[in-house]
Amino acid sequence: MLGPMSEALQLHRATLDNGMRVVVNPDTTSPGVAVNMWYRVGSADEGVGHFGFAHLFEHLMFSGTTSGIASSEHLATIESVGGSANASTSFDRTNYFETVPAGALELALWLEAERQAHLAVTDQNLATQREVVKEEKRQRYDNTPYGDLLDLLLDGRFGDEHPYGHPTIGSVPDLDAARLDDVTTFHSTWYRPDNAVLVISGCVEADKGLTLANKHFGAVPAATGDVPERIQGPVRHDNPRVVMVRPVPRTAVTRAWVTPPITDPDNLAVAMAVDVLGSGMSSRLIRSLERERHLVDGVGMNDFGLARGTSAALVSAHLKPGVSEEELTGAVDEIITELAANGPSQAELERVRAQVERGWLESLSVVDERADILNMHESLLGDATLVNTHLDRVRAITADHIAEATRRWLSPHQASTVVHQEA
Repeated sequence: MLGPMSEALQLHRATLDNGMRVVVNPDTTSPGVAVNMWYRVGSADEGVGHFGFAHLFEHLMFSGTTSGIASSEHLATIESVGGSANASTSFDRTNYFETVPAGALELALWLEAERQAHLAVTDQNLATQREVVKEEKRQRYDNTPYGDLLDLLLDGRFGDEHPYGHPTIGSVPDLDAARLDDVTTFHSTWYRPDNAVLVISGCVEADKGLTLANKHFGAVPAATGDVPERIQGPVRHDNPRVVMVRPVPRTAVTRAWVTPPITDPDNLAVAMAVDVLGSGMSSRLIRSLERERHLVDGVGMNDFGLARGTSAALVSAHLKPGVSEEELTGAVDEIITELAANGPSQAELERVRAQVERGWLESLSVVDERADILNMHESLLGDATLVNTHLDRVRAITADHIAEATRRWLSPHQASTVVHQEA
């Protein structure tokens, strides 16, 4: 576990000649080292007709290179030296990451640089990975009782004209229609050095980390032209209610609000309001709805943590038999209205601060999670060193700040609603 945040993380930042940003966080107490690459492209950057391309590339990036790395060899090579590797896609970024023994750092950097510069996008690879993504969609979304919830929430909260209005998993018709030229254009548009941030965290000296990054990624040619502007969109101000009758185990009600993006100073106060309401067994929603009033089998609240001009928070609950949607939403609105009027108690404020601090320090204590947090701050907030002042900003949030954020962003009349009703 890391010590107090007065012991700031050592961070060394540089920009290579081709525009790629590098952050090195040396930590000689770690037995391994994390390599974490973010490309600033996600599902929100997909044009109409190309929904799912960002997620598709998460899979295609493991399909080998024209320089001689075979399909799936990247992952197998990392595992052969005792490391692990994976990737993920979100609305705002696509992330590729390895954690390896210190002696394998250069191997991991070489593999990442090779697929940045020489990815093999072939008709065969495209056909294979397209089917993998479609099967993932069937398993996670199409054939589960509440699998359409995210799609309904995004459409209801953002609308189909907003870049956040469709889920990351993508559209089967768009994937089926994708041709090789479409995906190679997507790769050349977004997978370029000046749209990427590399974080190296763990058992490596700062100078060595920067030297190795420049050795492997500095050789990647700079892209021509500018990176496209990140797509923005109009925020939806109406608050629709959608009811879906389904053979679901329990009627489920989800309420969603527009909230400030992670780049907004209000974001932290909203996040702490969300924690007061729905984080932990002593939070207001869980204590009242689940433990005292027995209205729900489960309830949770979270914020999406989006970066592009707006985000969204949601409350989702599975109702007990005999409980109506109106009873549930009335109780949720009452709890939120009370927090907006009076703010959290001192005990609640201290609890939430302690939870945030514990979770933050736990995440920073593990090099792979730390590298990802550093990359989020560098890629989306523009400055990885902000991690060293995060807890100071948390401690500066007062009860009044939380009450005001709740009034401004979580008002009941601003909520859209999705109901999955038992058939």
